[in-house]
Formats: sequence, structure tokens, C-alpha cells
Amino acid sequence: MSRRILLYVLTLTIPMCLGLAAWQSAKYTELTWEIEKLESVQGEWVENNKRLIAGIAVLSSSERIENIAKKDLGLVKKQPEEVLQIKIRGEPGDDG
Repeated sequence: MSRRILLYVLTLTIPMCLGLAAWQSAKYTELTWEIEKLESVQGEWVENNKRLIAGIAVLSSSERIENIAKKDLGLVKKQPEEVLQIKIRGEPGDDG
């Protein structure tokens, strides 16, 4: 009788193990596909960030800003001797 029970258990266990292996394989394939998709999206974000950083570098260059100030806005760069600095005493954090 115990041999028969063992045979039934083995008969049921083997298909269950095969089913579990198939399920794990399908889950692995699904997760692998999702990881590849996310890595692709991440790559696109990195490339977009590189383009944006390059654009910021171009737009914030001092030569470009000075050119816009002179040509578009009509501003003139002052010499250091033309600048008057005023210091107000008695403000919080003022050591003088």
C-alpha cells in the first residue's frame, strides 16, 4: 500500500515540477523582455539629457550672452573704474 502511495505522489509531483519549470521559464522570458524595454527607454533618456546639457552649455556661454547684450539689447560693458560699489553697514551678517 505504501508503495502505491509513493507511486501516486511521484506521478503527481513530476508534472507539477515540470509545470513549475515552464512557469518560471515564461516568467523569466517576460522579465527579460521588460528589462530590455526599460534599458532602451533609459538609453533614450540618457541621450536626451546629453543633448539638453549640450544645449545649456551653448546657450549659457559668456560669449553668446555678451553678444546678445551688445547687439540685441544695446548694452555696453563698463570698465571696472566706472563701477561704483556702495556698502550699507548695519545689516545682519555684516562684519564691518
